[in-house]
Formats: sequence, C-alpha cells, structure tokens
Amino acid sequence: MKSHHHSANGPPPFGKGGILKSNCRFYVAYIQRKHNKNLTHTARMLRKNLTPQEKELWYKFLNKLPIRFLRQKVIDRFIADFYCSSLKLIIEIDGYSHYTPSGAISDKERTKIIEQYGFKVIRFSNAEIDNNFEAVCKKIDKDIKRRQIELTG
Repeated sequence: MKSHHHSANGPPPFGKGGILKSNCRFYVAYIQRKHNKNLTHTARMLRKNLTPQEKELWYKFLNKLPIRFLRQKVIDRFIADFYCSSLKLIIEIDGYSHYTPSGAISDKERTKIIEQYGFKVIRFSNAEIDNNFEAVCKKIDKDIKRRQIELTG
C-alpha cells in the first residue's frame, strides 16, 4: 500500500510484512494481508483450467491490451478472475453459482472487501461473454479509460 494516511473508507496503511503503521485496532482484526499464500496453489490450478468464457476473454481480448492483466490473482481471501495492478481493476466472470441467493450475497461481500483495497470490480455473466462478446469488450475498454482518468485526476 502506498498511502501513509488512514481512511475510514479504505484499508489501513501496511508496512513490511503486513504490519500496520498506524494505531488502528479495528483494521487489525478485519483486514487480512493482501495476498493469502494459502490460495496460491488454487489460483495456479485455476489459471491452468480456465472456464470457456475466461479463455475467450483472455485470449481474444485481455492479453492483447497494452495494459497488463493477470489471471486468477489472489487478493485477500479471494481469487480474482482478472487483475490489473496499474489500474487497480478486477474483472469477474460469473457462472451460474453466482446467481443463487447465497452466491449473490457472497459476491456482494467479496466486492465490498476487495473495494476496501481501492480496487474497482466489474462483473460479467457467462451468458454475456457467450452471447455479446463485442459489447463486453467495449464495456471493459470504456471502464479502463474511465479508471485511468479516476486514478490520474
């Protein structure tokens, strides 16, 4: 984390090894390290076994952009489908399990936690990738440009 100032809306500033630089007890219990090493193996396996929709988005669009995206990146206790460090942007491709009542609640909590690190999360369904790929790519391109403006002022 680059910030040296604590914000009530964002994560606390961490020093080396994930140690808090300020005296903020609430965040010590609430926010975990940005990278959970216990999920590294799982993320590696997910990268090797992308869903058809993730493969299509990766090979036909994201890996061709001038901005670098990573696949299956560990953030806190979650694995983001696609991650852009320079824009603090995460793209999620949601399969059917995300549309159950428990899946929707889980996604909302996950997004809230990830956004506390300053990330912007955008979501697409498998159906959007399958049926309207060009519109998905245009939306991502638009969100990238918007995010660049947000971060540079």
